[in-house]
Amino acid sequence: MSTHFAKRLYPAVDAADKESCRPDFAVAIYPGHLSLSAAEWNAKQGTKMFVVRHLATADKDLGLNPDLHGTSQTPPTFLLQAEDDHVDNVDDSRAYYIALKKAGVPVEMHCTPRAGMRLGCGARSFR
Repeated sequence: MSTHFAKRLYPAVDAADKESCRPDFAVAIYPGHLSLSAAEWNAKQGTKMFVVRHLATADKDLGLNPDLHGTSQTPPTFLLQAEDDHVDNVDDSRAYYIALKKAGVPVEMHCTPRAGMRLGCGARSFR
């Protein structure tokens, strides 16, 4: 929602629907499918195979998924990702972080070495 807020998904029915859909901030915890390589992997899965359009010189690991449109209007964003996430690689979060930095969006990213770590009050508890 933090990159697709400009297009309303339903017709306006009252005055509230005329308000902006842009969130004030975004928090993405263990996000996935953000990098170009993840988008290409998704494109090859299932019955609806499709081609991801991108420049031949694009960085597949740290390039942003072309379905996402990080712009200067994207809200400030906090990212949290485990470095050992076996489903969604930490490079997905890095790709989004890089794109938002380039767009001038305030963004902060925290990586934990392992999934399942507890964070809080400045202290870390490792399993």
